[in-house]
Amino acid sequence: MSGMNRRNAATIAAAVKAGWMSAVAVAQDTLERLEAYDKVQPQIWISRASPEALLAQAEAIDARVAAGEVLPLAGVPFAVKDNIDVAGFETTAACPAFAYRPEATASVVERLLAAGALCVGKTNLDQFATGLVGTRSPYGIPRNAYNLDYVSGGSSSGSSVAVAAGLVSFALGTDTAGSGRVPAAFNHLIGFKPSKGRWSTRGLVPACRTLDCITVFTDDTADARLVDLVLAEYDAGDPYSKVSTDQPIRLPGIGVPRRDQRVWFGDAESEYLYDRAIERLASLAPIVEIDLEPLREAARLLYDGPWVAERTAAIAALLADNPDAIDETVRAVVEPGAAISAVEVFNGIYRLADLKRQADEMWTQVGMLAFPTTGTTFRVRELEAAPIALNSNLGAYTNFVNLLDMAAVAVPAGARANGTGFGITLIGPADSDMALLAEADSYFSASDLPMLPPLDLEGKMQTVKLAVVGAHLKDMPLHWQLTSREATFVGAFQTAPTYRLYAMADSVPPKPALVYDESGAAIAVEVYELGVAEFGSFVVEVPAPLAIGTVTLEDGTSVKGFVAEPRAMTGARDITDLGGWRAYIAQLA
Repeated sequence: MSGMNRRNAATIAAAVKAGWMSAVAVAQDTLERLEAYDKVQPQIWISRASPEALLAQAEAIDARVAAGEVLPLAGVPFAVKDNIDVAGFETTAACPAFAYRPEATASVVERLLAAGALCVGKTNLDQFATGLVGTRSPYGIPRNAYNLDYVSGGSSSGSSVAVAAGLVSFALGTDTAGSGRVPAAFNHLIGFKPSKGRWSTRGLVPACRTLDCITVFTDDTADARLVDLVLAEYDAGDPYSKVSTDQPIRLPGIGVPRRDQRVWFGDAESEYLYDRAIERLASLAPIVEIDLEPLREAARLLYDGPWVAERTAAIAALLADNPDAIDETVRAVVEPGAAISAVEVFNGIYRLADLKRQADEMWTQVGMLAFPTTGTTFRVRELEAAPIALNSNLGAYTNFVNLLDMAAVAVPAGARANGTGFGITLIGPADSDMALLAEADSYFSASDLPMLPPLDLEGKMQTVKLAVVGAHLKDMPLHWQLTSREATFVGAFQTAPTYRLYAMADSVPPKPALVYDESGAAIAVEVYELGVAEFGSFVVEVPAPLAIGTVTLEDGTSVKGFVAEPRAMTGARDITDLGGWRAYIAQLA
Protein backbone atom coordinates (compact mmCIF):
# COMPACT_ATOMS: atom_id res chain seq x y z
CA MET A 1 0.00 0.00 0.00
CA SER A 2 1.24 3.52 -0.72
CA GLY A 3 1.43 6.30 1.85
CA MET A 4 2.04 5.09 5.37
CA ASN A 5 2.60 1.37 5.81
CA ARG A 6 0.51 -0.42 8.40
CA ARG A 7 2.34 -1.37 11.61
CA ASN A 8 2.02 -4.94 12.85
CA ALA A 9 2.03 -5.16 16.67
CA ALA A 10 3.48 -8.65 16.91
CA THR A 11 6.39 -7.73 14.63
CA ILE A 12 7.25 -4.56 16.56
CA ALA A 13 7.04 -6.31 19.94
CA ALA A 14 9.26 -9.16 18.76
CA ALA A 15 11.86 -6.73 17.39
CA VAL A 16 11.95 -4.62 20.56
CA LYS A 17 12.15 -7.67 22.86
CA ALA A 18 14.96 -9.16 20.77
CA GLY A 19 16.92 -5.89 20.75
CA TRP A 20 16.72 -5.48 16.96
CA MET A 21 14.85 -2.21 17.45
CA SER A 22 14.37 0.11 20.41
CA ALA A 23 11.10 1.46 21.69
CA VAL A 24 12.64 4.91 21.28
CA ALA A 25 13.12 4.24 17.55
CA VAL A 26 9.47 3.16 17.33
CA ALA A 27 8.42 6.36 19.11
CA GLN A 28 10.51 8.52 16.78
CA ASP A 29 8.99 6.82 13.74
CA THR A 30 5.54 7.36 15.26
CA LEU A 31 6.19 11.08 15.69
CA GLU A 32 7.21 11.36 12.03
CA ARG A 33 4.04 9.58 10.93
CA LEU A 34 1.89 11.78 13.15
CA GLU A 35 3.43 14.94 11.74
CA ALA A 36 2.84 13.78 8.16
CA TYR A 37 -0.78 12.72 8.74
CA ASP A 38 -1.61 15.89 10.65
CA LYS A 39 -1.49 17.58 7.23
CA VAL A 40 -4.33 15.30 6.12
CA GLN A 41 -6.72 15.13 9.08
CA PRO A 42 -5.47 16.13 12.52
CA GLN A 43 -9.06 15.89 13.76
CA ILE A 44 -8.73 12.15 14.36
CA TRP A 45 -7.15 13.11 17.72
CA ILE A 46 -8.62 14.94 20.70
CA SER A 47 -5.42 14.90 22.77
CA ARG A 48 -1.97 13.43 22.25
CA ALA A 49 1.18 12.79 24.22
CA SER A 50 3.82 15.45 23.67
CA PRO A 51 6.92 14.32 21.76
CA GLU A 52 8.91 14.55 25.01
CA ALA A 53 6.36 12.46 26.92
CA LEU A 54 6.17 9.83 24.17
CA LEU A 55 9.95 9.48 24.04
CA ALA A 56 10.10 9.28 27.83
CA GLN A 57 7.54 6.44 27.74
CA ALA A 58 9.69 4.66 25.15
CA GLU A 59 12.90 5.09 27.18
CA ALA A 60 11.16 3.52 30.18
CA ILE A 61 10.06 0.57 28.05
CA ASP A 62 13.60 0.03 26.76
CA ALA A 63 14.85 0.07 30.37
CA ARG A 64 12.26 -2.55 31.35
CA VAL A 65 13.26 -4.76 28.43
CA ALA A 66 16.93 -4.41 29.39
CA ALA A 67 16.04 -5.40 32.96
CA GLY A 68 14.56 -8.65 31.69
CA GLU A 69 10.84 -7.90 32.08
CA VAL A 70 8.54 -9.99 29.89
CA LEU A 71 6.55 -7.45 27.87
CA PRO A 72 4.14 -8.97 25.30
CA LEU A 73 3.56 -5.54 23.70
CA ALA A 74 7.04 -4.04 24.10
CA GLY A 75 7.20 -0.71 22.27
CA VAL A 76 3.92 -1.17 20.37
CA PRO A 77 2.20 2.20 19.77
CA PHE A 78 -1.54 2.33 20.42
CA ALA A 79 -4.38 4.85 20.68
CA VAL A 80 -7.35 5.07 23.04
CA LYS A 81 -10.85 6.25 22.23
CA ASP A 82 -11.57 9.35 24.29
CA ASN A 83 -14.37 7.85 26.34
CA ILE A 84 -11.82 5.59 28.11
CA ASP A 85 -9.83 7.05 31.00
CA VAL A 86 -6.06 7.49 30.79
CA ALA A 87 -4.39 9.36 33.65
CA GLY A 88 -2.59 12.43 32.36
CA PHE A 89 -5.14 13.02 29.59
CA GLU A 90 -8.56 14.63 29.79
CA THR A 91 -11.52 12.36 29.11
CA THR A 92 -13.99 14.33 26.99
CA ALA A 93 -16.31 11.78 25.31
CA ALA A 94 -16.21 14.46 22.57
CA CYS A 95 -18.05 16.96 24.79
CA PRO A 96 -15.93 19.83 26.18
CA ALA A 97 -18.51 20.66 28.86
CA PHE A 98 -18.32 17.08 30.15
CA ALA A 99 -14.50 16.86 30.18
CA TYR A 100 -12.64 15.81 33.33
CA ARG A 101 -9.16 14.66 34.34
CA PRO A 102 -9.37 11.10 35.67
CA GLU A 103 -7.40 10.19 38.74
CA ALA A 104 -7.01 6.60 37.58
CA THR A 105 -6.42 4.83 34.27
CA ALA A 106 -9.00 2.43 32.86
CA SER A 107 -8.29 -1.21 33.64
CA VAL A 108 -7.68 -2.17 29.99
CA VAL A 109 -5.20 0.66 29.45
CA GLU A 110 -3.39 -0.20 32.69
CA ARG A 111 -2.89 -3.73 31.42
CA LEU A 112 -1.65 -2.56 28.01
CA LEU A 113 0.86 -0.20 29.61
CA ALA A 114 1.99 -2.95 31.96
CA ALA A 115 2.57 -5.13 28.87
CA GLY A 116 4.93 -2.50 27.45
CA ALA A 117 2.64 -0.75 24.97
CA LEU A 118 3.21 2.90 24.07
CA CYS A 119 0.17 5.19 24.53
CA VAL A 120 0.14 7.82 21.77
CA GLY A 121 -3.06 9.66 22.68
CA LYS A 122 -6.86 9.91 22.78
CA THR A 123 -8.95 9.68 19.61
CA ASN A 124 -12.05 11.47 18.38
CA LEU A 125 -15.50 9.86 18.45
CA ASP A 126 -19.19 10.43 17.95
CA GLN A 127 -20.12 12.32 21.10
CA PHE A 128 -20.89 10.02 24.04
CA ALA A 129 -20.34 7.09 21.64
CA THR A 130 -23.78 7.77 20.15
CA GLY A 131 -23.52 7.17 16.43
CA LEU A 132 -22.10 4.86 13.77
CA VAL A 133 -20.80 7.61 11.51
CA GLY A 134 -18.05 9.74 13.08
CA THR A 135 -19.72 13.05 12.19
CA ARG A 136 -21.04 14.01 15.66
CA SER A 137 -18.08 15.71 17.33
CA PRO A 138 -17.20 19.33 18.07
CA TYR A 139 -13.55 18.36 17.57
CA GLY A 140 -14.08 17.83 13.83
CA ILE A 141 -15.12 14.97 11.58
CA PRO A 142 -12.64 12.09 11.10
CA ARG A 143 -13.05 10.88 7.54
CA ASN A 144 -12.44 7.59 5.81
CA ALA A 145 -8.70 6.98 5.48
CA TYR A 146 -9.13 5.87 1.85
CA ASN A 147 -11.50 8.57 0.61
CA LEU A 148 -12.00 11.73 2.61
CA ASP A 149 -15.38 12.39 1.02
CA TYR A 150 -16.78 9.42 2.97
CA VAL A 151 -17.47 8.79 6.65
CA SER A 152 -14.94 6.91 8.75
CA GLY A 153 -17.70 5.11 10.60
CA GLY A 154 -18.31 5.57 14.29
CA SER A 155 -18.52 5.99 17.02
CA SER A 156 -14.88 4.84 17.22
CA SER A 157 -13.95 7.06 14.29
CA GLY A 158 -10.52 8.39 15.24
CA SER A 159 -9.33 5.01 16.51
CA SER A 160 -10.09 3.28 13.22
CA VAL A 161 -8.38 5.95 11.11
CA ALA A 162 -5.31 5.99 13.37
CA VAL A 163 -4.76 2.29 12.59
CA ALA A 164 -5.73 2.50 8.91
CA ALA A 165 -3.32 5.39 8.36
CA GLY A 166 -0.45 3.43 9.95
CA LEU A 167 -0.05 5.82 12.90
CA VAL A 168 -0.46 3.12 15.56
CA SER A 169 -0.48 -0.67 15.54
CA PHE A 170 -3.81 -0.99 17.30
CA ALA A 171 -6.43 1.25 18.87
CA LEU A 172 -9.10 0.74 21.49
CA GLY A 173 -12.67 1.51 20.54
CA THR A 174 -15.99 0.75 22.14
CA ASP A 175 -19.08 -1.01 20.88
CA THR A 176 -22.70 -0.81 22.00
CA ALA A 177 -24.51 -0.98 18.66
CA GLY A 178 -21.66 -1.58 16.21
CA SER A 179 -19.15 1.19 16.95
CA GLY A 180 -16.21 -1.22 17.00
CA ARG A 181 -17.24 -2.96 13.78
CA VAL A 182 -18.62 -0.39 11.32
CA PRO A 183 -15.42 1.74 11.25
CA ALA A 184 -13.38 -1.44 10.77
CA ALA A 185 -15.38 -2.30 7.64
CA PHE A 186 -15.05 1.14 6.08
CA ASN A 187 -11.28 1.34 6.73
CA HIS A 188 -10.25 -2.23 5.74
CA LEU A 189 -9.50 -3.36 9.32
CA ILE A 190 -10.18 -6.13 11.80
CA GLY A 191 -12.71 -4.99 14.40
CA PHE A 192 -12.75 -7.41 17.33
CA LYS A 193 -15.73 -7.06 19.72
CA PRO A 194 -15.28 -9.46 22.62
CA SER A 195 -18.12 -11.08 24.53
CA LYS A 196 -19.64 -8.81 27.15
CA GLY A 197 -17.54 -8.90 30.31
CA ARG A 198 -14.47 -10.51 28.70
CA TRP A 199 -12.58 -7.19 28.87
CA SER A 200 -13.12 -4.88 31.82
CA THR A 201 -15.08 -1.68 31.25
CA ARG A 202 -13.87 -0.05 34.48
CA GLY A 203 -12.84 3.49 33.50
CA LEU A 204 -15.20 3.68 30.50
CA VAL A 205 -17.72 6.51 30.16
CA PRO A 206 -20.88 4.44 29.64
CA ALA A 207 -23.23 4.66 26.70
CA CYS A 208 -25.46 1.73 27.70
CA ARG A 209 -23.65 0.29 30.67
CA THR A 210 -25.28 -3.17 30.49
CA LEU A 211 -24.27 -3.53 26.83
CA ASP A 212 -20.97 -1.67 26.41
CA CYS A 213 -17.86 -3.52 25.25
CA ILE A 214 -14.34 -2.19 24.78
CA THR A 215 -12.99 -3.32 21.41
CA VAL A 216 -9.83 -3.21 19.34
CA PHE A 217 -8.96 -2.27 15.75
CA THR A 218 -6.02 -4.15 14.25
CA ASP A 219 -4.55 -4.93 10.88
CA ASP A 220 -4.77 -8.71 11.33
CA THR A 221 -6.21 -11.40 13.57
CA ALA A 222 -2.82 -12.18 15.15
CA ASP A 223 -2.69 -8.70 16.66
CA ALA A 224 -6.29 -9.04 17.90
CA ARG A 225 -5.29 -12.26 19.69
CA LEU A 226 -2.22 -10.59 21.16
CA VAL A 227 -4.29 -7.75 22.62
CA ASP A 228 -6.88 -10.21 23.92
CA LEU A 229 -4.13 -12.23 25.62
CA VAL A 230 -3.29 -9.12 27.64
CA LEU A 231 -6.85 -7.92 28.34
CA ALA A 232 -9.01 -11.01 28.85
CA GLU A 233 -8.92 -11.21 32.63
CA TYR A 234 -11.57 -10.95 35.34
CA ASP A 235 -11.69 -7.55 37.05
CA ALA A 236 -13.29 -7.54 40.51
CA GLY A 237 -13.63 -3.75 40.25
CA ASP A 238 -16.04 -4.04 37.31
CA PRO A 239 -19.47 -5.42 38.26
CA TYR A 240 -20.02 -6.56 34.67
CA SER A 241 -16.70 -8.40 34.35
CA LYS A 242 -16.77 -12.19 34.15
CA VAL A 243 -14.35 -15.09 33.99
CA SER A 244 -13.87 -15.96 30.33
CA THR A 245 -14.18 -19.53 29.09
CA ASP A 246 -13.24 -20.06 25.47
CA GLN A 247 -15.92 -22.14 23.79
CA PRO A 248 -15.50 -23.93 20.44
CA ILE A 249 -17.71 -23.30 17.43
CA ARG A 250 -19.42 -26.23 15.81
CA LEU A 251 -20.01 -25.56 12.13
CA PRO A 252 -23.09 -27.51 11.04
CA GLY A 253 -23.64 -24.41 8.93
CA ILE A 254 -22.92 -20.70 8.56
CA GLY A 255 -25.95 -18.49 8.96
CA VAL A 256 -26.63 -15.70 6.45
CA PRO A 257 -29.72 -13.50 6.05
CA ARG A 258 -32.44 -14.73 3.73
CA ARG A 259 -31.96 -13.10 0.34
CA ASP A 260 -35.33 -11.34 0.55
CA GLN A 261 -34.28 -9.82 3.92
CA ARG A 262 -30.93 -8.42 2.79
CA VAL A 263 -30.93 -4.62 2.59
CA TRP A 264 -28.38 -2.71 0.52
CA PHE A 265 -29.83 0.81 0.38
CA GLY A 266 -29.17 0.91 -3.36
CA ASP A 267 -25.53 -0.21 -3.07
CA ALA A 268 -25.03 -2.89 -5.73
CA GLU A 269 -21.30 -3.10 -5.00
CA SER A 270 -21.98 -4.19 -1.41
CA GLU A 271 -24.43 -6.81 -2.61
CA TYR A 272 -21.90 -8.21 -5.08
CA LEU A 273 -19.06 -8.25 -2.54
CA TYR A 274 -21.26 -10.01 0.01
CA ASP A 275 -22.20 -12.69 -2.51
CA ARG A 276 -18.50 -13.21 -3.19
CA ALA A 277 -17.81 -13.52 0.54
CA ILE A 278 -20.54 -16.16 0.86
CA GLU A 279 -18.93 -18.14 -1.97
CA ARG A 280 -15.65 -18.17 -0.02
CA LEU A 281 -17.38 -19.14 3.22
CA ALA A 282 -19.19 -22.00 1.49
CA SER A 283 -15.86 -23.83 1.27
CA LEU A 284 -15.79 -23.92 5.11
CA ALA A 285 -19.33 -25.11 5.87
CA PRO A 286 -22.81 -25.23 4.33
CA ILE A 287 -24.52 -21.86 4.01
CA VAL A 288 -27.85 -21.69 5.83
CA GLU A 289 -30.30 -18.84 5.21
CA ILE A 290 -31.96 -17.73 8.44
CA ASP A 291 -34.91 -15.52 9.32
CA LEU A 292 -33.66 -12.11 10.45
CA GLU A 293 -36.88 -10.93 12.06
CA PRO A 294 -36.13 -11.98 15.68
CA LEU A 295 -32.72 -10.28 15.43
CA ARG A 296 -34.25 -7.17 13.89
CA GLU A 297 -36.85 -6.98 16.63
CA ALA A 298 -34.13 -7.18 19.26
CA ALA A 299 -32.22 -4.41 17.46
CA ARG A 300 -35.27 -2.15 17.53
CA LEU A 301 -35.24 -2.25 21.33
CA LEU A 302 -31.97 -0.33 21.31
CA TYR A 303 -33.02 2.95 19.69
CA ASP A 304 -36.78 2.54 19.22
CA GLY A 305 -37.35 0.95 22.63
CA PRO A 306 -36.57 1.30 26.32
CA TRP A 307 -32.77 0.97 26.06
CA VAL A 308 -32.70 4.61 24.95
CA ALA A 309 -33.32 5.37 28.63
CA GLU A 310 -29.99 3.77 29.52
CA ARG A 311 -28.20 6.22 27.25
CA THR A 312 -30.16 9.02 28.89
CA ALA A 313 -29.12 7.80 32.33
CA ALA A 314 -25.45 7.97 31.35
CA ILE A 315 -25.60 11.75 30.75
CA ALA A 316 -28.70 12.69 32.75
CA ALA A 317 -26.99 15.41 34.79
CA LEU A 318 -25.54 17.18 31.73
CA LEU A 319 -28.83 16.82 29.89
CA ALA A 320 -30.66 18.49 32.77
CA ASP A 321 -28.11 21.23 33.58
CA ASN A 322 -26.58 22.11 30.20
CA PRO A 323 -28.46 20.50 27.29
CA ASP A 324 -27.03 22.93 24.74
CA ALA A 325 -23.56 21.46 25.40
CA ILE A 326 -24.70 18.23 23.77
CA ASP A 327 -24.49 17.73 20.01
CA GLU A 328 -27.90 18.46 18.48
CA THR A 329 -28.25 15.03 16.86
CA VAL A 330 -27.03 13.19 19.96
CA ARG A 331 -29.48 15.14 22.08
CA ALA A 332 -32.32 14.23 19.70
CA VAL A 333 -31.43 10.55 20.20
CA VAL A 334 -31.08 10.48 23.99
CA GLU A 335 -33.58 13.10 25.18
CA PRO A 336 -36.70 10.94 24.62
CA GLY A 337 -35.30 8.39 27.09
CA ALA A 338 -36.29 10.62 29.99
CA ALA A 339 -39.96 9.92 29.22
CA ILE A 340 -39.62 6.12 29.17
CA SER A 341 -41.32 4.51 32.15
CA ALA A 342 -40.08 1.69 34.36
CA VAL A 343 -43.01 -0.38 33.06
CA GLU A 344 -41.72 0.02 29.50
CA VAL A 345 -38.23 -0.94 30.61
CA PHE A 346 -39.37 -4.13 32.31
CA ASN A 347 -41.60 -5.09 29.38
CA GLY A 348 -38.57 -4.58 27.13
CA ILE A 349 -36.47 -6.82 29.37
CA TYR A 350 -39.11 -9.54 29.19
CA ARG A 351 -39.35 -9.30 25.40
CA LEU A 352 -35.58 -9.37 25.02
CA ALA A 353 -35.46 -12.58 27.08
CA ASP A 354 -37.92 -14.15 24.62
CA LEU A 355 -35.86 -13.02 21.65
CA LYS A 356 -32.63 -14.24 23.21
CA ARG A 357 -34.15 -17.68 23.67
CA GLN A 358 -34.99 -17.72 19.96
CA ALA A 359 -31.47 -16.58 19.09
CA ASP A 360 -29.92 -19.25 21.30
CA GLU A 361 -31.96 -21.92 19.49
CA MET A 362 -30.45 -20.66 16.24
CA TRP A 363 -27.06 -21.99 17.38
CA THR A 364 -28.39 -25.56 17.01
CA GLN A 365 -28.63 -24.94 13.24
CA VAL A 366 -25.52 -22.83 12.63
CA GLY A 367 -22.17 -22.44 14.35
CA MET A 368 -21.80 -18.77 13.51
CA LEU A 369 -23.40 -15.99 11.51
CA ALA A 370 -21.67 -14.20 8.64
CA PHE A 371 -23.49 -10.92 8.04
CA PRO A 372 -22.57 -7.82 6.07
CA THR A 373 -21.08 -5.38 8.54
CA THR A 374 -23.06 -2.64 6.79
CA GLY A 375 -25.23 -2.55 3.69
CA THR A 376 -23.60 0.57 2.29
CA THR A 377 -21.55 3.65 3.16
CA PHE A 378 -22.22 7.37 2.84
CA ARG A 379 -20.48 10.63 2.06
CA VAL A 380 -20.01 13.06 4.91
CA ARG A 381 -22.25 15.61 3.22
CA GLU A 382 -25.02 13.00 2.94
CA LEU A 383 -24.87 12.37 6.69
CA GLU A 384 -25.02 16.07 7.37
CA ALA A 385 -28.27 16.23 5.37
CA ALA A 386 -29.95 13.20 7.04
CA PRO A 387 -27.97 12.44 10.21
CA ILE A 388 -30.37 10.11 12.00
CA ALA A 389 -31.92 8.14 9.13
CA LEU A 390 -28.63 7.30 7.41
CA ASN A 391 -26.95 6.44 10.71
CA SER A 392 -29.78 3.97 11.37
CA ASN A 393 -29.13 2.35 7.98
CA LEU A 394 -25.56 1.55 9.04
CA GLY A 395 -26.80 -0.35 12.10
CA ALA A 396 -29.05 -2.74 10.19
CA TYR A 397 -26.72 -5.71 10.71
CA THR A 398 -25.02 -4.70 13.98
CA ASN A 399 -27.50 -3.37 16.55
CA PHE A 400 -28.71 -6.72 17.89
CA VAL A 401 -25.34 -8.27 18.77
CA ASN A 402 -24.70 -6.89 22.27
CA LEU A 403 -28.36 -7.06 23.28
CA LEU A 404 -28.28 -10.80 22.56
CA ASP A 405 -24.86 -11.32 24.24
CA MET A 406 -22.89 -12.37 21.18
CA ALA A 407 -19.21 -12.09 20.24
CA ALA A 408 -18.21 -10.67 16.88
CA VAL A 409 -15.22 -9.98 14.65
CA ALA A 410 -15.52 -7.69 11.63
CA VAL A 411 -13.21 -8.63 8.75
CA PRO A 412 -12.46 -7.03 5.36
CA ALA A 413 -14.29 -8.46 2.34
CA GLY A 414 -13.30 -6.18 -0.52
CA ALA A 415 -13.16 -2.58 -1.69
CA ARG A 416 -15.68 -0.40 -3.47
CA ALA A 417 -14.68 1.60 -6.53
CA ASN A 418 -14.45 4.69 -4.32
CA GLY A 419 -11.75 3.04 -2.16
CA THR A 420 -13.89 2.53 0.93
CA GLY A 421 -13.97 -0.91 2.50
CA PHE A 422 -16.74 -3.47 2.54
CA GLY A 423 -16.69 -6.00 5.36
CA ILE A 424 -18.49 -8.94 6.82
CA THR A 425 -18.88 -9.75 10.51
CA LEU A 426 -18.53 -13.24 11.93
CA ILE A 427 -20.87 -13.53 14.92
CA GLY A 428 -21.02 -16.30 17.51
CA PRO A 429 -22.49 -17.01 20.94
CA ALA A 430 -20.91 -15.58 24.07
CA ASP A 431 -17.38 -16.88 24.77
CA SER A 432 -16.78 -17.98 21.18
CA ASP A 433 -14.23 -15.17 20.77
CA MET A 434 -11.10 -17.18 20.00
CA ALA A 435 -13.04 -19.61 17.84
CA LEU A 436 -14.36 -16.69 15.78
CA LEU A 437 -10.83 -15.41 15.19
CA ALA A 438 -9.85 -18.91 14.06
CA GLU A 439 -12.77 -18.95 11.63
CA ALA A 440 -11.70 -15.52 10.38
CA ASP A 441 -8.29 -17.04 9.58
CA SER A 442 -10.00 -19.86 7.69
CA TYR A 443 -12.05 -17.31 5.76
CA PHE A 444 -8.92 -15.39 4.75
CA SER A 445 -7.24 -18.64 3.65
CA ALA A 446 -10.21 -19.34 1.38
CA SER A 447 -10.22 -15.79 -0.01
CA ASP A 448 -8.40 -14.05 -2.81
CA LEU A 449 -8.95 -10.55 -1.48
CA PRO A 450 -7.29 -7.79 -3.54
CA MET A 451 -4.60 -5.54 -2.14
CA LEU A 452 -5.68 -2.45 -0.26
CA PRO A 453 -6.35 0.67 -2.34
CA PRO A 454 -3.73 3.42 -1.94
CA LEU A 455 -3.83 6.00 0.84
CA ASP A 456 -3.48 9.47 -0.65
CA LEU A 457 -1.61 11.69 1.78
CA GLU A 458 -2.70 14.75 -0.19
CA GLY A 459 -6.03 14.12 1.45
CA LYS A 460 -8.35 13.12 -1.40
CA MET A 461 -8.92 10.39 -3.90
CA GLN A 462 -7.47 12.29 -6.87
CA THR A 463 -7.97 9.68 -9.58
CA VAL A 464 -10.61 7.34 -10.95
CA LYS A 465 -10.05 3.91 -12.46
CA LEU A 466 -12.02 3.27 -15.67
CA ALA A 467 -12.52 -0.07 -17.44
CA VAL A 468 -12.89 0.11 -21.22
CA VAL A 469 -14.12 -2.80 -23.26
CA GLY A 470 -14.32 -1.75 -26.92
CA ALA A 471 -13.49 1.24 -29.10
CA HIS A 472 -11.38 2.83 -26.33
CA LEU A 473 -8.96 -0.10 -26.05
CA LYS A 474 -5.34 0.53 -27.02
CA ASP A 475 -4.96 0.87 -30.83
CA MET A 476 -8.74 1.14 -31.25
CA PRO A 477 -10.43 4.16 -32.92
CA LEU A 478 -11.43 6.07 -29.75
CA HIS A 479 -8.34 5.36 -27.64
CA TRP A 480 -7.24 8.95 -28.26
CA GLN A 481 -10.00 10.13 -25.91
CA LEU A 482 -7.98 8.55 -23.10
CA THR A 483 -4.48 9.54 -24.23
CA SER A 484 -5.57 13.16 -24.73
CA ARG A 485 -6.54 13.18 -21.04
CA GLU A 486 -3.18 11.69 -20.00
CA ALA A 487 -4.85 8.48 -18.76
CA THR A 488 -2.43 5.96 -17.30
CA PHE A 489 -2.69 2.31 -18.30
CA VAL A 490 -3.22 0.19 -15.17
CA GLY A 491 -3.44 -3.23 -16.81
CA ALA A 492 -5.44 -5.79 -18.76
CA PHE A 493 -8.03 -7.63 -16.67
CA GLN A 494 -11.08 -9.86 -16.83
CA THR A 495 -14.45 -8.86 -15.46
CA ALA A 496 -16.25 -11.03 -12.95
CA PRO A 497 -18.00 -13.93 -14.77
CA THR A 498 -21.32 -12.09 -14.65
CA TYR A 499 -21.41 -10.11 -17.91
CA ARG A 500 -22.48 -10.55 -21.52
CA LEU A 501 -20.92 -8.68 -24.41
CA TYR A 502 -22.86 -7.56 -27.48
CA ALA A 503 -21.84 -5.90 -30.73
CA MET A 504 -24.32 -3.08 -31.18
CA ALA A 505 -26.04 -2.69 -34.54
CA ASP A 506 -25.16 0.25 -36.80
CA SER A 507 -22.70 1.94 -34.43
CA VAL A 508 -19.87 3.97 -35.97
CA PRO A 509 -17.16 3.18 -35.18
CA PRO A 510 -18.26 -0.32 -34.11
CA LYS A 511 -18.96 -0.39 -30.37
CA PRO A 512 -19.81 -3.10 -27.86
CA ALA A 513 -22.41 -3.15 -25.09
CA LEU A 514 -21.42 -4.73 -21.77
CA VAL A 515 -24.46 -5.97 -19.84
CA TYR A 516 -24.64 -7.47 -16.34
CA ASP A 517 -25.98 -11.05 -16.46
CA GLU A 518 -25.45 -13.66 -13.72
CA SER A 519 -25.34 -16.37 -16.42
CA GLY A 520 -22.64 -14.49 -18.31
CA ALA A 521 -18.88 -14.92 -18.53
CA ALA A 522 -15.61 -13.07 -17.85
CA ILE A 523 -14.93 -10.39 -20.47
CA ALA A 524 -11.53 -8.90 -21.29
CA VAL A 525 -11.13 -5.21 -20.36
CA GLU A 526 -8.35 -2.66 -20.00
CA VAL A 527 -8.25 -0.40 -16.96
CA TYR A 528 -6.98 3.19 -17.10
CA GLU A 529 -6.53 5.79 -14.37
CA LEU A 530 -7.65 9.40 -14.96
CA GLY A 531 -7.73 12.55 -12.89
CA VAL A 532 -11.13 13.37 -11.42
CA ALA A 533 -11.64 16.38 -13.70
CA GLU A 534 -10.51 14.44 -16.77
CA PHE A 535 -12.84 11.59 -15.87
CA GLY A 536 -15.73 14.04 -15.61
CA SER A 537 -15.03 15.50 -19.06
CA PHE A 538 -14.79 11.96 -20.47
CA VAL A 539 -18.17 10.94 -19.04
CA VAL A 540 -19.84 13.97 -20.63
CA GLU A 541 -18.78 12.71 -24.08
CA VAL A 542 -20.17 9.18 -23.70
CA PRO A 543 -23.13 8.89 -26.13
CA ALA A 544 -26.39 7.06 -25.39
CA PRO A 545 -27.29 4.21 -25.26
CA LEU A 546 -23.91 3.72 -23.54
CA ALA A 547 -23.25 5.06 -20.06
CA ILE A 548 -20.64 4.94 -17.32
CA GLY A 549 -21.51 2.76 -14.34
CA THR A 550 -19.69 0.35 -12.05
CA VAL A 551 -18.00 -2.81 -13.34
CA THR A 552 -16.76 -5.60 -11.09
CA LEU A 553 -13.45 -7.24 -11.94
CA GLU A 554 -12.50 -10.89 -11.52
CA ASP A 555 -10.70 -10.26 -8.22
CA GLY A 556 -13.78 -8.64 -6.68
CA THR A 557 -12.66 -5.01 -6.97
CA SER A 558 -14.98 -2.50 -8.60
CA VAL A 559 -14.08 0.24 -11.07
CA LYS A 560 -15.99 2.64 -13.22
CA GLY A 561 -16.73 1.30 -16.69
CA PHE A 562 -18.96 1.22 -19.74
CA VAL A 563 -22.47 -0.19 -19.32
CA ALA A 564 -25.44 -0.08 -21.65
CA GLU A 565 -29.11 0.87 -21.62
CA PRO A 566 -31.62 -1.84 -22.71
CA ARG A 567 -32.14 -0.18 -26.12
CA ALA A 568 -28.53 -0.99 -26.97
CA MET A 569 -29.67 -4.62 -27.39
CA THR A 570 -31.89 -3.87 -30.39
CA GLY A 571 -30.42 -5.81 -33.29
CA ALA A 572 -27.22 -6.48 -31.32
CA ARG A 573 -25.17 -9.66 -31.70
CA ASP A 574 -24.19 -11.64 -28.60
CA ILE A 575 -20.40 -12.11 -28.77
CA THR A 576 -19.86 -13.21 -25.17
CA ASP A 577 -18.34 -16.52 -26.23
CA LEU A 578 -15.46 -14.65 -27.90
CA GLY A 579 -14.34 -13.34 -24.53
CA GLY A 580 -13.68 -9.76 -25.60
CA TRP A 581 -13.90 -7.07 -28.22
CA ARG A 582 -10.46 -7.66 -29.76
CA ALA A 583 -11.46 -11.22 -30.69
CA TYR A 584 -14.60 -9.89 -32.36
CA ILE A 585 -12.68 -7.27 -34.38
CA ALA A 586 -10.17 -9.94 -35.41
CA GLN A 587 -13.05 -12.14 -36.57
CA LEU A 588 -14.46 -9.31 -38.67
CA ALA A 589 -11.07 -8.78 -40.28
